[in-house]
Amino acid sequence: MKKTGSATRKSSPRRSSGRKGIFKTLLTWASVAAIWGFIFLAGVVAWYAWDLPDVGDMDQISRRPSVTLMSEDGIRLASYGDLYGETLEASEMSRFLPQAIIAIEDRRFYDHFGIDLLGIARASLVNLKAGRMAHGGSTITQQLAKNLFLSSERSLKRKVQEALLAIWLEQKFTKDQILTLYMNRVYFGAGTYGVDAAAKIYFGQSARNLGLYESALIAGLLKAPSRYNPTSSASKAERRTELVLDAMVDARFISPEEAAKAKKNRPTLGGNSSDQERFFADWILSQVDDYTGGYNGDLIVHTSLNTRHQRLAEKHMEQVLAAASDKSKVGQGALIIMSPQGAVSAMIGGRDYRASQFNRATQALRQPGSAFKSFVFLAGLENGLYPDSRFVDRPIAVGKWKPGNYNDKYYGDVTLREAFARSMNSVAVQVSQQVGPSNVIEVAKRLGISSSLDNAPAVALGVSEVTLLELTGSYAVFANGGQVVQPHGILEIQNAQGQKLYQRSGSGLGQAVQSRHVAMMNDMMSATVAWGTGKSAQTGRPAAGKTGTTQSNRDALFIGYTPTTVAGVWFGNDDGSAMKGVTGGTLPATVWGDLMKEIEQGQPIAQLPQEAPSNVVEEKIEEVGGFLQNLFGRLKSGQSGADSAEKPTSHAPEAGKKQRGTAQFK
Repeated sequence: MKKTGSATRKSSPRRSSGRKGIFKTLLTWASVAAIWGFIFLAGVVAWYAWDLPDVGDMDQISRRPSVTLMSEDGIRLASYGDLYGETLEASEMSRFLPQAIIAIEDRRFYDHFGIDLLGIARASLVNLKAGRMAHGGSTITQQLAKNLFLSSERSLKRKVQEALLAIWLEQKFTKDQILTLYMNRVYFGAGTYGVDAAAKIYFGQSARNLGLYESALIAGLLKAPSRYNPTSSASKAERRTELVLDAMVDARFISPEEAAKAKKNRPTLGGNSSDQERFFADWILSQVDDYTGGYNGDLIVHTSLNTRHQRLAEKHMEQVLAAASDKSKVGQGALIIMSPQGAVSAMIGGRDYRASQFNRATQALRQPGSAFKSFVFLAGLENGLYPDSRFVDRPIAVGKWKPGNYNDKYYGDVTLREAFARSMNSVAVQVSQQVGPSNVIEVAKRLGISSSLDNAPAVALGVSEVTLLELTGSYAVFANGGQVVQPHGILEIQNAQGQKLYQRSGSGLGQAVQSRHVAMMNDMMSATVAWGTGKSAQTGRPAAGKTGTTQSNRDALFIGYTPTTVAGVWFGNDDGSAMKGVTGGTLPATVWGDLMKEIEQGQPIAQLPQEAPSNVVEEKIEEVGGFLQNLFGRLKSGQSGADSAEKPTSHAPEAGKKQRGTAQFK
């Protein structure tokens, strides 16, 4: 037994010595590995540190000049380029802003040295459990370093340089200075950089005045500005904001009661445009360089858009499109509202801007149909006709072309007024042939039609394509007394310092139509609304206009005006397919009338431009004298009245009547 015990006691030192040897070996190799690891890490750091960007450029901001569009009533419509607000110290901002950002972005901001090792470890565990990169461990200082000096490239080099720069920033600046730099430089979506720009874009106020919920929403944007943009993703922005509020409670910046109250009383977003306004904004932006000569600086563009007009236009168009889309096979709609001087106050460029940015009000060339007849009949008036001149509405032919009336309905002996109000194709062609298609085209060009027009008999029926914008602008001539206008949306352009670079002056391009002819056109176009094809456009106030429907109901329009407002409405399909039962006198006229009722509600009743009675009498006396002199001359030379009826001529009024005789077309 003793031997056995003795043997046991002798073997223990050997095993103990062996374990010590293994431990010593492992320690040696671990030390060697640590040394080489340190050398390797130092080499990597030195290698990437050698290529660090110049930190002397941190005060320089590389940015695109911004263009901010403002409505007539002072609402921001859109912004393009990079927007920076006022540079504010963290102490100058709403106290909730830095709290919200620290709570959601870097809870241990005031405790780490630029790199949060505990935060990195925590994020690694979360990512390991999730099996993906669910959380990052970057501190606010690291994010500032990336924002100031680096790109968003995901690489080991960028992460190492980011860490080195973060440590340098912590040595160079105080925590409050770092936080201030970060909040004034970081991107918040919608082209905004810094909390003040974001506050003004999303809430229409300075970052000094933001409340708790507003501050939490802005802080929530940092994770993914586009995804949580409240103007395009309201529900996602709301959930993200609530998450920030909960984080502020966990960080003990606010109480649970304050968070609950903020969630319940969410503020209304301010200074944001609708998708439909973006059609108008794009149209304006395309013109800015022409007015500023390529000025390379921040611009503020004051436009003529009236947000009340725009909201009313959107409401009425959306209601009709929603109801008529399937039933009437209507895919698209466009609308223009402007003043009689041509200032565009509302624009609908299509059904859905997000689905298609093509502007059907300014870019689409479509046939105007009978809405073009205003130029035909004005050309007739300027060549001696009157609203009471008489024509025979009947089947006609011009060479091999045989234009027909809608539904092949003819009215026989009619006045020019009735022919216009009831949109008789036969009479329109007769008038056009009488004065000559070239004269009709000249009138259209004079009133503002810039698109190419085909000099052919069919031009009288509106077969040449035009834009809704130019067509609506041409009707403004009848609303303002004969002044041709240039449809426009830019009133004034300023630079960032408030210096005016452009200011619109003047209201028109000169007298295009004599006042007596304007009065006659208003007579006929008022009849269109009172008892003609545009009855659905009635507002209970003075109004005038013209319907337009193209072949197979591919396009339906109503262009009309009151003493204070001009508007054009179009419905159709992008592929040119036919609508079902839609004419200019149905949906377009209905939308126009309902819209005008709301726009002019509460305004004083005014009258359309009319010729003074004394002038009309004097002019008609002159016409009668000229007619009689011409008649006596023909009789003296042996011509008869029957002979003169062979040609498309007009007859002047005789005493006691506005018009006698019938203008024949053969």
